[in-house]
Amino acid sequence: MVKHQPLQVYERQLCLSCLTGIYGCRWKRYQRSHDDTTKWERLWFLVLCSTFFLILFWLYFWWEVHNDYNEFNWFLYNRTGYWSDWSIPILVTTAAGFSYIAFLLILALCHTAVGQQMNLHWLHKFAVTVALVVTVISMISMEQLWGEEWDILLLSFQATGPFLHLGAVAAITLLAWLVAGQFARAEKSCFQAVLLLTYLTVLTALYLVPLSITSPCLMEKNNLGPKPAIIGHQGAPMLAPENTLMSFQEAIEQKASGLYADVKISHDGVPFLMHDNTLRRTTDVEKLFPERVGQDSSMFNWTDLQALNAGQWFLKDDPFWTASSLSEADWALAGNQSVCTLNEVLQLAKNSSKSILFNVRRPPPEHPHRESWINVTLHTVLQSGIQQQHVMWTPDTDRQLVRQTAPGFQQTSAVKKSVKILQEEGIVRLNLRYNQVSTQEIREGNVSLTLFTVSESWLYSVLWCSGVQSVTSDAPHILRKLPYPIWLMPPEEYKLLWIAADVISFIVIIGVFVLQKWRLGSIRSYNPEQIMLSAAVRRSSRDVNIMKEKLIFSEMSNGLGSAEELSLCSENGYEGYTNEAITPRDQQHHARMQPNYAQKTPCILQDH
Repeated sequence: MVKHQPLQVYERQLCLSCLTGIYGCRWKRYQRSHDDTTKWERLWFLVLCSTFFLILFWLYFWWEVHNDYNEFNWFLYNRTGYWSDWSIPILVTTAAGFSYIAFLLILALCHTAVGQQMNLHWLHKFAVTVALVVTVISMISMEQLWGEEWDILLLSFQATGPFLHLGAVAAITLLAWLVAGQFARAEKSCFQAVLLLTYLTVLTALYLVPLSITSPCLMEKNNLGPKPAIIGHQGAPMLAPENTLMSFQEAIEQKASGLYADVKISHDGVPFLMHDNTLRRTTDVEKLFPERVGQDSSMFNWTDLQALNAGQWFLKDDPFWTASSLSEADWALAGNQSVCTLNEVLQLAKNSSKSILFNVRRPPPEHPHRESWINVTLHTVLQSGIQQQHVMWTPDTDRQLVRQTAPGFQQTSAVKKSVKILQEEGIVRLNLRYNQVSTQEIREGNVSLTLFTVSESWLYSVLWCSGVQSVTSDAPHILRKLPYPIWLMPPEEYKLLWIAADVISFIVIIGVFVLQKWRLGSIRSYNPEQIMLSAAVRRSSRDVNIMKEKLIFSEMSNGLGSAEELSLCSENGYEGYTNEAITPRDQQHHARMQPNYAQKTPCILQDH
């Protein structure tokens, strides 16, 4: 009885199995396919690419907005009444979603590279859809709730644009291997033309992007202005509870050039420091006055305010994730802080010769000092004995009266106005958010600028290169250690770097296309058996030699052998067809039996 053995040996392809298994749950070899990807799956590939770029944009935005995480948390606190660090969960979730989508996209590109049909599993399709919908909803919500924050992208591109360009050129250069492979394998000239035209369009656009890149840090080093002065925003809120005496002392220790405070007036006329309208977030008012939790802090008498603890919340909520770095002494001191008065911080600024910038909130309508709040504040400042030139006065109400009473004050506006109005009102300084002025306006230098709140080194570097005179910061201890902008490059040097990167990229791409054409240009002339042999892992094994010889004999005979030859397929292998076992007698026997090959039943290939 003749027992047929397989004429072909299949290699175990672990990488290919994982590729098709993870992407489409096709773990078996017979589930794979070299057919063209269906139109439906191509559509899903476009959805996958769109989701990837959308999440990449959202991740970049949310990473760059790190400077304003505390502002974002405070904004949500005012809307929900509940304090939590929302920024970190959003960042972590976005990073996880991006990693997942990027992994799927890499698998899809690998499918294209090895010629496998893409067949995304339905679970992945569901996850991609969820990621796309959640990202779109997040971006719409950001636009509605915090639309002004998109402006940070313009500043971030000034800081990262040249490096993003180099990264994009590197990515498109690596993609050339895949594009060249598809171009070489394609049988339709129309597809080749569209593919090549699309790739060259994207490539050319990337090569020319630096023509639109503008950054204040692209300048000659000798044109760099002095380092912007750093004003401690609410003291040093990363090192101590905001608007407390300890916080301002920390700012002075960190060499801050000035202090910034939020001022409110108590019911009995004592100016004190508090940022929020209520006392709920930064004091233990819920414990001492539970019935007055939602009441405006200005409606409290100073004796009640003195009884509150203004430091325990900092250790509990840890708004900047820095409380754990405090020493035992600082931890105990932070937990024992009380509400600070304006006079206390004025005395501190006076003794240390620091400038002070404060924002005074007008009391609510039912407040007894609703109309006299400017006089109360002005009287407190003058009574402190601080030098007038160290005071940056911001309230617009009764500004003319203040100028007459205290002519030495630096009149400061928190509203952007024309140069003419500023001159008429005697305003010499503007205190604005960092996104409210352009680099050109900064360099015009009509008035001194103080921009808030700047806590990230990259943002501080961009503003430094722009020529800003001073910034308010939550992190004076970080910015003071920055001796130089993070990067500063002469325009000619950047132009040389840009052209060199483009030239190297183009040469590599040309080489990749030539190599891929040489490797894959004649693949369409192969028969299926040759394709399988060319794809097999190269090894000097007995089984592979047998497979090659069987293929040769099948091409010579264009048919199958006799029963005697078939009997050579024994249980022990193909002894009669190894390189060593073929003799002249075997060759003569094969030639004699060749006319009968076409009449025989073929061996059945068994898939192992």
